[in-house]
Amino acid sequence: MMITPKKHPLSLFCLLACIFLSSLSHGQKLQNRNGKTVDFSGHWEMDYADSDNIQARLDTMVRELQRRAARQSNGNMNRSNSSMSMGSGSGYNSGPSVIGLAQMADMITQSQLLEVTQSDHEIKVKREQTFALSCEFYGDYFQTVETPFGNESCGWDSHQMLFRILLPEGVSIQHRFTLGPSGERLNVATTVVSDRVSYPFTLNRVYNRFEPGKSGISCEVTLTRGKVCTTEGSK
Repeated sequence: MMITPKKHPLSLFCLLACIFLSSLSHGQKLQNRNGKTVDFSGHWEMDYADSDNIQARLDTMVRELQRRAARQSNGNMNRSNSSMSMGSGSGYNSGPSVIGLAQMADMITQSQLLEVTQSDHEIKVKREQTFALSCEFYGDYFQTVETPFGNESCGWDSHQMLFRILLPEGVSIQHRFTLGPSGERLNVATTVVSDRVSYPFTLNRVYNRFEPGKSGISCEVTLTRGKVCTTEGSK
């Protein structure tokens, strides 16, 4: 099913996410639970070929919502499918709610370049053209802090680094960082959950290590414009 998103104002939770995810810079250092050294430090560039296609992920989500609606319709499949036609309403599992969730995930995962610094006590992820994610950690537990804007936590989950935030309006965001076996590939799985939609939206962005200062191609992928690439010179 091909979805043609409509332009509409971002909801309050999108704005809150942009403003307050940058505050994940607190807590105590958490040791890697499996005892292995996982070093995310370095410069990373997005691999668009291996990263998720936003339209494909949105289509998958819509099909799953339709299947769930059909199962709950007591056999009235036609009516259930019609009710999931991505209309213009604003209720539970409505078109704007579903597309808004996808747009939010797209918006907070646009960074083509990452710069990660890591020590025994801290990790900081600088993301191109947006706020950084950072975490300090000690001991084998997640540090959680309640703020006026939401419940924030970060730490190691075995060999993976997690950043989580629960925002007002029933929205939560999780970034899961996973290093490939060779140490040259990085997967960042971002999951956005809203109480307006019964299925989470996850985007996987894949990054390769690179040496800064070399010329290359700069690309951007959005839900509305697709993939746009330009050539950039050495810096």
